[in-house]
Amino acid sequence: MNDIKKLLGRKIKYYRELREFTQEDLAEKIDINTRSLSFIECGTNFVTADTLDKLCKALNVKPKHLFDFEYSNKKPADVKKEIDKLITSNPEKLNDIYNIINGFLN
Repeated sequence: MNDIKKLLGRKIKYYRELREFTQEDLAEKIDINTRSLSFIECGTNFVTADTLDKLCKALNVKPKHLFDFEYSNKKPADVKKEIDKLITSNPEKLNDIYNIINGFLN
């Protein structure tokens, strides 16, 4: 269980930083104190169902995105660099890439 808490915490932090929220910003949006959010992000505490629902709404993600741990250790800037590299090396696939990303996010 400890690994799931840490992975989920990293994922929440990832999306929080992607949305450019501070811990204070996100904690206020989901109606918990900053320390509780910090414990969740560090993997010390696990979220309740209510908090998970509020997190998903505040971060504009589906629960499955928070529990997809395959790429949870990559920073947003690193992901963007990798995407840019893929697009640069495959310009003929740009429309396909757009359609995949758009379909995934909507």
